Amino acid sequence: GLDPQYLELELTESILMDNVNRVIKTLRELRARSIKISIDDFGTGYSSLSYLKRFPIDKLKIDQSFIHSIPLHRDNSAIASAVIAMGQALDMQVIAEGVETREQLNFLEENQCDEAQGYLFSRPVPIDQFVELLKKEDRL
Repeated sequence: GLDPQYLELELTESILMDNVNRVIKTLRELRARSIKISIDDFGTGYSSLSYLKRFPIDKLKIDQSFIHSIPLHRDNSAIASAVIAMGQALDMQVIAEGVETREQLNFLEENQCDEAQGYLFSRPVPIDQFVELLKKEDRL
């Protein structure tokens, strides 16, 4: 009974690369129904950038392994900022996973990352605690 516009599926790169033509057809059918599609753990799989432009994807989620050491390590910082720029140039939202420090969040904000998730905001909690978190006004 859920309206499809409220459903978002997260798929890993490796799943997308299995029978690419069939996956593209299926993703287009899901998108036609207003279902959103995200690539989870982007940058850790085996996908080619040439395929990325063919997939009807709404969001890229940067794997936490790239976020963990930013802004301290230039290579991970460069990869994260490049993924952000590339995703946005392809009209995708970009989400950083595993944000644990204010410095990481500052870097992501400076690089105009669309969203972030991680322990900086909250550890996983039961639904009743989640509702209380949403009610607080002092969130980051």
